[in-house]
Amino acid sequence: MITAELVRQVVERHPLVTVIGDVMLDGWFRGDAPRMSREAPVPVVEVSERHYAAGGAANTALNLAALGARVRLVGLVGTDAAADRLLALLTEAGVDVTPVVRFGGAATAAKTRIVSGDQVIVRLDEIPHAPSPAAVLAEVAAAALASGRGADAEIVCDYGLGAVSRPVREALEARAERPGFSVVDAHDAAAWRRFAADLVTPNGRETALLLGTELRPDADRAAIVERRAGDVLARSGAAAAVVTLDRDGTLVVTPEGVLHRTQARPVAERQASGAGDTFVAALTLARIAGLPLDVAASFGQAAADVVVQHDGTTVCTPGELLRGLAEAPDVIGRDALLAAVAEARAAGCRVVFTNGCFDVLHRGHTTYLRQARALGDLLVVAVNSDASARRLKGPGRPINAEGDRAAVLASLGFVDYVTVFDEDTPSALIEALRPDIYAKGGDYSAEMLEESEVVRSAGGEVRILGYVAEHSTSELVSRIRGAGAPAPG
Repeated sequence: MITAELVRQVVERHPLVTVIGDVMLDGWFRGDAPRMSREAPVPVVEVSERHYAAGGAANTALNLAALGARVRLVGLVGTDAAADRLLALLTEAGVDVTPVVRFGGAATAAKTRIVSGDQVIVRLDEIPHAPSPAAVLAEVAAAALASGRGADAEIVCDYGLGAVSRPVREALEARAERPGFSVVDAHDAAAWRRFAADLVTPNGRETALLLGTELRPDADRAAIVERRAGDVLARSGAAAAVVTLDRDGTLVVTPEGVLHRTQARPVAERQASGAGDTFVAALTLARIAGLPLDVAASFGQAAADVVVQHDGTTVCTPGELLRGLAEAPDVIGRDALLAAVAEARAAGCRVVFTNGCFDVLHRGHTTYLRQARALGDLLVVAVNSDASARRLKGPGRPINAEGDRAAVLASLGFVDYVTVFDEDTPSALIEALRPDIYAKGGDYSAEMLEESEVVRSAGGEVRILGYVAEHSTSELVSRIRGAGAPAPG
């Protein structure tokens, strides 16, 4: 679990980090759209506000600086006004931009969004298409090699815009020494296989490209990644990977398989951009500070959860991270849960455990959860993953994704910790957790639960709580869908 002490441990270290990659200028133009144009069937946006931010590798650099790092940025820009504006933003934030190469033969990459109300009307991309001359790329490679010397870590941000194309990549691969920790955040991670990064951070689309498969949003993407964990590392050449799946959180992949999974904090849809840059920056700083990879991934997720609360391209500051942690629901992984429960038990707390799908939370759930919390000092709720719920409940279930279900439960004041499990029963988790009390709703009996024996053998007690009539998830789902008969399960 990420704590204020861990945040201080990370941000007070002030390491030197080199960022090498494709930089761009993000523009956000906002205004009202009161009418349609007579020239074409498009809205007329009366621009009242212009805001510029660093994008791409430049946003990663800004996020590092905001979290206390000393940052060197290596990139390629033009000699235009966009470059002037971008470099000024970086310099003002304390980023060392002297290694950035300026080339008058190309325009600086820029992405401008025209926004009215809550809607992006159009995005204008100005992207260099012609490859840079060999002499310019040689200059970028030399800057990258020089900037990496003495750095604590190095992040390569390759978004296919040419700043870290083959000549630069080969120069980085061939050097004798590199920083102690290297991260590759690339649209095509396979291109960096020979670089042998310590960590790669592909998103869902990039992971699909890496694996040569499809990761549809409605599929169990986490399960697919877990099955193909070995291929993720073999094809990227990295020692480890953190696969980011936006609202489905992240998966930490090591040679042993999926080590850890984080849960994203659900938010309303916004015109947010650059959360992946924030994630990579925060994770890297956490690793430099000595945090294990699974904890570092949770640290990165906490920082990303902060920036998706804001419109536009932005950064996460230590103050915002601390406030976000104070407000965030306690949805944690298994290792962090075991540590938290062990600490609570050492302080004399009586641990109560329960589990379920909690697909559509209703009064029956909240009533029995309140009753469960009253049995002890700490209530832990284990939620079936989407794949597990689908196996138990059948096609079409769950209605709500596991991250949403877990976050809603964690927001209840009488729930202390929530975790997600993939098995059909919580027996393995119970065996590891050894709760004092295992509580279930009144529609069960102890004899119906195969995990009851696991509880008792671990010294715990099984308690069946009161049943709240006419509050069934299956009946609610049937009514929502307009069915005349209850849904199966």
